[in-house]
Amino acid sequence: TAIAITEQPVSVSVPLGYSFTLRCRAEGRTSLQYQWFCQHQSGCREIPGATNQDLPIIAEQTQLYTCRVNDLYRNAVFSDWVKVEVHQCVARGLPPRLWQGEPVIVLNPTGQRVEVGKPLQLQCAAMGVPAPSYQWYRNGNLLEQYKRKKLWITHAKVSDSGTYLCCASNSHGEHWTNAVDVHVGEQSQPPSLCCTSPGVRSKIALLVGNNCYQHHPNLMAPVRDVFELSRLLEQLGFQVVSLLD
Repeated sequence: TAIAITEQPVSVSVPLGYSFTLRCRAEGRTSLQYQWFCQHQSGCREIPGATNQDLPIIAEQTQLYTCRVNDLYRNAVFSDWVKVEVHQCVARGLPPRLWQGEPVIVLNPTGQRVEVGKPLQLQCAAMGVPAPSYQWYRNGNLLEQYKRKKLWITHAKVSDSGTYLCCASNSHGEHWTNAVDVHVGEQSQPPSLCCTSPGVRSKIALLVGNNCYQHHPNLMAPVRDVFELSRLLEQLGFQVVSLLD
């Protein structure tokens, strides 16, 4: 109770070489002293000279950080541990020069064909300051339990088939990964698009949703519209192929 942290540092996800600052603020009965620590792999060490409320960092490797605050009576508290995730990004994945910390997708999931009962794993990653949170969707429906970069289903079922994408968001906005198709079935070969009976044609619908424009802010509605139309067309017997951008 002698020391209360009023501003916790926050986790970030940034490209290699990016400069930023971790902040910690506290209140106490006497003057306070600060000391930052970092942890990488199995070691935890004090950062020499890091005795200010703010810790300037040039991102070099993924590490954990915490700040110790103590007063003149030897009371001490530690801030939350925060993660500085560093991405070895290719040029196209780097944020623009005037990047304000909004989410930038650096790893998109890939489509998969999985046998029934086998594990299904989808993965994505995004940069952001603060670090983005994640939410997965299947066929436009929110998957409440999947809120991490990795979506892991131990034993895939036929009902797990569908079109998946993930939303990365933070206080600056949100960004969506590419949509990918996942097929779960007994056979590894792709389903045939040919008609199953002589004289009967397959009904195939191609939906394209554009939400990235060169001279216009990104739109979100087309993404949701594609999924809504996909469900309606599937109910009408169409095989739907949906694409984004």
